[in-house]
Amino acid sequence: MIMGACDYFDLEDPLGYDQFEPTHIDRMDEQTIARYIKEIGRGKKAAGDLPRDDAQSLFTAMLGGLVPDLQLGAILIALRVKGESLAELAGFAAACEASYNHLTALADGAVPIVIPSYNGARQLPNLVPLLALLLAREGVPVFIHGVTRDTGRVTTREVLDALGIGASITPSEARARLATTRLAFMPIEVMAPEIASMLGLRAVLGLRNSAHTLAKMLQPFAGPAVRIVSVTHPDYLTLMRDYFTRHDTGALALRGAEGEAVAHPRREPTIDWLHDGHALTWKEEAGAERATPELPDSRDAVTTARWIKSVLAGNTPIPIAIEHQIACCLRAVRIVSAEQGSA
Repeated sequence: MIMGACDYFDLEDPLGYDQFEPTHIDRMDEQTIARYIKEIGRGKKAAGDLPRDDAQSLFTAMLGGLVPDLQLGAILIALRVKGESLAELAGFAAACEASYNHLTALADGAVPIVIPSYNGARQLPNLVPLLALLLAREGVPVFIHGVTRDTGRVTTREVLDALGIGASITPSEARARLATTRLAFMPIEVMAPEIASMLGLRAVLGLRNSAHTLAKMLQPFAGPAVRIVSVTHPDYLTLMRDYFTRHDTGALALRGAEGEAVAHPRREPTIDWLHDGHALTWKEEAGAERATPELPDSRDAVTTARWIKSVLAGNTPIPIAIEHQIACCLRAVRIVSAEQGSA
């Protein structure tokens, strides 16, 4: 049985999660599951799309462990082949957000930046911690959620550990760190156990599934926040534009470095601000000088942490692409903060 979020925390903690009404659903009957599989499982060209409500019901059942393993595998592979439609993505996202408890808004009213970290580094160093620390230095609270370990990759958690920054395992701890150091990391297993279980199916199936896309879209706060949403493939960038202008708001979308939510240090960054039904593309100012960034010669966590410390000390220049991303983040936070002030 998949453990729910309520099994981890005392929801009476006033510095903890915003309480939610969990979605209750009986075990989905096999005829309904078979109908869904028949619709989405006919191959890339012949498959149909589920309506939003059906997609939400299905993913709610999947998260709750209410779909038998055989059918669950068939659904995940079918979605992998055909890809998620906009309506399906909206339904899946609604199911995900209803499956875990959200952090209450920060006491000082500050608008946090939310950074998902689910890909890790394979060739480039993982610079998500650098982005987060630079934003925190600007006074912006930064909340990172993601995986802790990933075979063959260097995770953000490992680099943070090498920097002496531990994980938050309670909401109170995360809020305290956001109020003081302005930076907190929470493992997905702690923040949203049901979603973590779906992510864990990669080890069984050998492939990523829809939960890997959805995890990058999560809004962990009950109050306003700016999310950085990274994609690997251009098609998903189009899907994110559509989703965050029609069904959600407040996201900075980009093709990240190896799928992580940090600008590729060797490319000109293009970042979309998706807010209030509009998509604006923010690029570097014309004429910006682009020197080849000095990156660490190894991607292991200790070497990456040492290089990040050098950047923070001013001994190594910040990559131009990351400087631009920081400027975009600060701009987005100012927009959302101004809206809250005028509300």
